[in-house]
Amino acid sequence: MKFGITSLLSAALLASTAVADSFSWERLEKNNSVLVIVDIQEGLFQMVHDWDPIMARHNMLAYASLATVFTDLPVVMTSSAEVGPNGLIPQEIRDWYPEAPLIRRNGEVDAWDNPDFRAAIKATNRTQIIIAGIVTDVCTAFLARSLRAEGYSVWAVIESSGTGTPSVRDIANAQMLRAGVNVVSLFAVFGDLMRDWRHVPGAAELYGWIDQWMPSYSYVARAHKNAKLNGTVLPGQDGLPE
Repeated sequence: MKFGITSLLSAALLASTAVADSFSWERLEKNNSVLVIVDIQEGLFQMVHDWDPIMARHNMLAYASLATVFTDLPVVMTSSAEVGPNGLIPQEIRDWYPEAPLIRRNGEVDAWDNPDFRAAIKATNRTQIIIAGIVTDVCTAFLARSLRAEGYSVWAVIESSGTGTPSVRDIANAQMLRAGVNVVSLFAVFGDLMRDWRHVPGAAELYGWIDQWMPSYSYVARAHKNAKLNGTVLPGQDGLPE
């Protein structure tokens, strides 16, 4: 039994080493990326149970708003059976991008099967695709793998997609990882697009977005600003290490 376990661990280590050796680091380039909003629809939102509903709504809108601050990003939107039970893409998102293509699919489950959607992606002349949608295991994962099969680089945003259960989400994310999809957080996408707080857009342009959509980091910045403005050191604080 010990030999069997040892052999299994060795095989796993060799497999992980092979994956690490084949890994090639690719950075998101804001001039080569497109933001794709996949079936984030009001009816489909009822199928999201792997996230708290307040958090799910917040993260989906935060994701969809990325191109309002990274204005070099083209946006492609697609919906599925929106005249039926799936409903509309939220008005907030449509108002942000009134000129962006919105591909209304009436049958295709995988958005890549729709010729108008394929044409819209190809028309951007970009090879890095950022995606999030409802549901993770179908709308996001099907498209992500189809895009990989076509040679695109894909970034799927974990918390801005949603599905029925955490286990279904985790399996879908694992399937995408095996297909070479970058499964990442929204903050990771934000950081890679910005690259440097001194860039444009950088600190001056992005803190307003952070304050609205990423309060955990926003309050770090607020606390720093307040400390600088207030300038009061309480008794005992002056003895703390710097």
